[in-house]
Amino acid sequence: MSIIGIGTGENVAKVLMSIEHAHLQSQIACYCKTGTVFPKDAPVIIRESEDPPQEIVGDLMSGRIDAAVRGTLPANETLKALKVASGREKLERIALLETPSGRKFLLAPVGVDEGWTVSQKISFIEKGRIIAEKFGLPAGVGVISGGRYGDLGRLPQVDRSLAEGELVARLSGARHYEILIEDAIKDCGLIIAPDGISGNLIFRTLILLGGGTGHGAPVVNIDKIFIDTSRASPDYAYALMLAESLRNQ
Repeated sequence: MSIIGIGTGENVAKVLMSIEHAHLQSQIACYCKTGTVFPKDAPVIIRESEDPPQEIVGDLMSGRIDAAVRGTLPANETLKALKVASGREKLERIALLETPSGRKFLLAPVGVDEGWTVSQKISFIEKGRIIAEKFGLPAGVGVISGGRYGDLGRLPQVDRSLAEGELVARLSGARHYEILIEDAIKDCGLIIAPDGISGNLIFRTLILLGGGTGHGAPVVNIDKIFIDTSRASPDYAYALMLAESLRNQ
């Protein structure tokens, strides 16, 4: 039986509720600070440590667990440990999001330091297509830029964004939707934002202001299964399901 680790830096009840709602076949290991209190009948493996981010990443990289979900562990410490352990200067994440009407789609880049070059965007498209297929999302890929063609000449940054969006779409076989994300979402299972700042703003606006849901963001440039999560998420059930599904592929 596979083992999925989940960070339990705080809010044990939220993590346990997520595990219950996920209905997984895998065993679950909770990585927490030494002395964290769990219910006596909690159906989990408890792995206490003075440094849970380092512990969960170490166990993932060594194969002691088959997949990991960040859960409620702090982002900076956990992702830094993952970068060091994987030898990656930057981590590439593709977020699985859901609109209030129930439409699911993938979004990248979502880290402010990600997706700033044509080659990085094409890499996200190549990896995102695989994930979209695994989860039955539409095959279309929509590339978004910072304006419409009618805006050409208004600002050099807009002109560059439009040109880059067109280039990315041509090189990858995607479709350039200009700034019309509302049209792209009708046809596409993967949306490519103009850059990491824009992607992060799209993510935060949908989830924190617009009533959408974030289901976790697989890190796609390492050879291990790690699902990044936001502590603002209502629960981590779907992130756990993502981890198990990717493990079983």
